[in-house]
Amino acid sequence: MLTAYGDVQTAVAAMKLGASDYLLKGFDLEELLLVVQRTLETSAMWRELRQLRRERRDNYHFNYIVGQSEGMRQVFDLVARVARSDTASVLLTGESGTGKEVVAHAIHEQSQRAKGPFHPLNCAAIPGNLLESELFGYEPYAFTDARKQKRGLLELAEGGTLFLDEIGEMPLEMQAKLLRVLETRTFYRLGGGKEVKINVRVVAATNRDLEQAMKE
Repeated sequence: MLTAYGDVQTAVAAMKLGASDYLLKGFDLEELLLVVQRTLETSAMWRELRQLRRERRDNYHFNYIVGQSEGMRQVFDLVARVARSDTASVLLTGESGTGKEVVAHAIHEQSQRAKGPFHPLNCAAIPGNLLESELFGYEPYAFTDARKQKRGLLELAEGGTLFLDEIGEMPLEMQAKLLRVLETRTFYRLGGGKEVKINVRVVAATNRDLEQAMKE
């Protein structure tokens, strides 16, 4: 806007009506170039902001998860809701290769535990007799080869997330012990008599139909 009146009220009124800047009559070329440059920069920022808003609306994503379909939007919304519930345990089900661990990472990184550790454990890859020591740790001389204390993953994941993949392959006895940990947030190391308190979110995943497995 070009004006002969340089008072504040006139400038404010012009801005409210859509003017991006104004010049007083008698301006020089350098002043004109400065105003034009400022206006172009402001216009570019608004275009970029509108583009980012469109991308956010049309292309939901969490890190490596990208999608635009209604089904994926529901997944993103569910991840966000679960992440806000800081202590809730989570069970992810689906066929192998569908990205259950990626979703577990997204839940962790969108939660208040994001700065804490994320420890994955494949329950199907570890023999049942070793799984307990991996989870709970042990005290010296708890068994023949236990020379010194070892902290289990439940302790190492303190303040963060423990991801138990293929939870359906975990022996039933171990599942019962894990259930007690989830209920009490405490456990004992193997060979130990001191109760250990933990602050860990457990996210489990399986490709099995657990309801059908219970019926069988």
